[in-house]
Amino acid sequence: MTMIKTTLSSALLAAGVAAILAPAMASADTGDAAYCTALVKKYETYLDMGSKRGRQPQSLESREAAARCKAGDTAGIAGLEKALNNAKIPLPSRG
Repeated sequence: MTMIKTTLSSALLAAGVAAILAPAMASADTGDAAYCTALVKKYETYLDMGSKRGRQPQSLESREAAARCKAGDTAGIAGLEKALNNAKIPLPSRG
């Protein structure tokens, strides 16, 4: 009986923590998505030769990072930050 109570208490605690953290995590995801979009905009404006506005050819890594962000995958953030930093282009604000 004590084992059941302990397991139930642990499950309720985990559910409570998840309920508290879920809105914060969703907000972070929304912020990351907006930042990703801002990075793509800067990348396309200043670096993407395919858009005929860019000033230098970019690596496959940075092109893939831009494609990821456009598809909603925030894993592209690091690659775009690297490309913009290497070109000495200031990053957009995160907030």
